[in-house]
Amino acid sequence: MKTMTLLPSFLLLNFLCICFAADPLGDYCNKGTSVSGSSQASANIDKLLDELVSKTSVTGYIATSYGEDPHKVYGLAQCRGDVSSKDCSTCIQDAAKQIRERCPDEADARIWYDYCFLRYNEENFIGKVDTGYGIFYYNVENVTDPESFNRELGALMDKIRSQAVLPKNEGLGKGKTTLSSFLTLYALVQCTRDLAPINCAQCLAIAIGNFPKFCDSRKGCRVLYSSCYVRYELYPFFFPLDSNNTHPDASIKTIVYP
Repeated sequence: MKTMTLLPSFLLLNFLCICFAADPLGDYCNKGTSVSGSSQASANIDKLLDELVSKTSVTGYIATSYGEDPHKVYGLAQCRGDVSSKDCSTCIQDAAKQIRERCPDEADARIWYDYCFLRYNEENFIGKVDTGYGIFYYNVENVTDPESFNRELGALMDKIRSQAVLPKNEGLGKGKTTLSSFLTLYALVQCTRDLAPINCAQCLAIAIGNFPKFCDSRKGCRVLYSSCYVRYELYPFFFPLDSNNTHPDASIKTIVYP
């Protein structure tokens, strides 16, 4: 799949936040695609969203289409593989509502939450690796021993990447490693379940490959693409939660790229 240039340049936002599961991490409304509110394509998007919500709430994932050419629309929704069905259902419902409010006139739209991801397009994207648009979160604080930390991070990422590409794990890999008696590194990766294992591996390699550029020696980092998601932190964030401190550091930067 060819790489799309979706933004002319990256946008850097510096802010203080604690990101809650109910808040979108980001969205993308492709201004190069358009539908009118009264069109058949718009009606098909609404019908598609109904199906994405109802089926993802049960299965945690769906990739499907609705309508007939030339107004056919393709959609995908997926929850993070470690969240409960209740949290999944709530997240997907919010995503379906917010994506139409944020991208009312676009035929290509995506929205990311901590617990779920949803997208639709008039072009068939299912089964294709899409890293043309990315969102990067990183902690502005650096670790005290970068060389040791990056070595441990690389080993943990290799381990959970190998989990994610196994069909039985449905694109999910997660794990932790002890850095010291009082510090633990947690990491999670996930591909959308429409990807073949080799494509999942490709997407994760691209995502993790951004660490030296955007997240080098940072205490935490998230890379969000339309086909995969990668995150690490020095606090527990995936389920089941450890009993350690679960409060993230508040100072975070976000980059939307390219």
